[in-house]
Amino acid sequence: MTSRSPFMGPALFSYGFRPFFAGASVFAMVVVPVWLLIWHGSLEFSGHFPVVDWHIHEMIFGYGSAVLAGFLFTAVPNWTGRMPVRGWPLALLFLVWILGRVVLWGAGPLPALSPIVVLVVDGSFLLLVAAMIAREVIAGQNWRNLKVLVPVLMLAAGNILFHLEVQLNGSSDYGRRLGIALLVFLIMLIGGRIIPSFTRNWLTRERGREGPMPIAFSRFDGLCLVIGAIALMAWVLVPLSFVSGVLLLLAGALHVARLTRWRGQAVLASPLLVMLHLAYFFVPIGVMVSGCAAFGLMEQVAAVHLLGIGAVGGMTMAVMMRASLGHTGRPLVAGPLLSLGFGLLLLAALVRVAGTIFPMTVLDWVQVSGGFWSLSFALLSLRLVPWLLRGNLARRKPNSSPNPS
Repeated sequence: MTSRSPFMGPALFSYGFRPFFAGASVFAMVVVPVWLLIWHGSLEFSGHFPVVDWHIHEMIFGYGSAVLAGFLFTAVPNWTGRMPVRGWPLALLFLVWILGRVVLWGAGPLPALSPIVVLVVDGSFLLLVAAMIAREVIAGQNWRNLKVLVPVLMLAAGNILFHLEVQLNGSSDYGRRLGIALLVFLIMLIGGRIIPSFTRNWLTRERGREGPMPIAFSRFDGLCLVIGAIALMAWVLVPLSFVSGVLLLLAGALHVARLTRWRGQAVLASPLLVMLHLAYFFVPIGVMVSGCAAFGLMEQVAAVHLLGIGAVGGMTMAVMMRASLGHTGRPLVAGPLLSLGFGLLLLAALVRVAGTIFPMTVLDWVQVSGGFWSLSFALLSLRLVPWLLRGNLARRKPNSSPNPS
């Protein structure tokens, strides 16, 4: 294992999760109010994307890609035993992510940039993430984890497809669904590993080996992943077909059954764990609503926001909380502020779906949902960003010992 010497630069660039979790949290807080101002005609938008496509792109490939990068750059050093990517390479990568957001916004003199230049700047981020991860995994000879490059490269391809569709067709279609599907599948894959593992660890600490434990990964989980992947791909290609409807309903039912095997009802005393279980629950709910939409029983927009806000938003928020607490030497306790933030996020998902069921009311459901979303990430940023900008609590207080992450 490589010796991990102390990092003498800014704490923000000492570990991959710090800049990307901080950036993602603040970006999520700001981008939705900006979108609502554009949508209502109160703010001018100069980018070359249609405004709806810009909103969708930035939630998937702006916010989602940042959280994925932060997660992977934190996990890879644990897999390889090598030093984490830090210092100026990490700062440059973070700058590339920021530049992607700027060129897509098109403010000031930037509309003069051609769509190809915008694609290159924005599309380079995930490709650089993949290259840096490949370098670390190969250098650490941790060959089995090279497979993590597959979803990263597919997400990069989805981003490029999104750009090309906008330029050729005037709006994205396949690219947006591919991006959402890949993030949802990553939740199925990674969430299916960390949720039962964290739950088992907590139950063991609380009550020892007594009582039922989450069921370990088995062939049933493998079946859930395979059917889930097939259903999501069918949704990407033919979202309103009979076949995709059946597959989505089947996949949703399987993942509900999968979730019940992880003993979520036994961890109600741990809000951080409850958040993970609740966020995962939005995966099968969103998938099944999408299946119902294929038969004309629900609106597809409801499924997209259940998956986008509830599943992706909820899981990424919960993971950012837990990783930031654990890796900055703080107790794994959410506290009232972070718990409220997560609750507001789930409320944002439910309110947005309510707007598709009861559209003709005095409430502006989209605006109310956006308000809950932004307030939830404001609370997250209020807590997380100061932690991420400063050094580890354990380093500043040598006598304290951090909880395991």
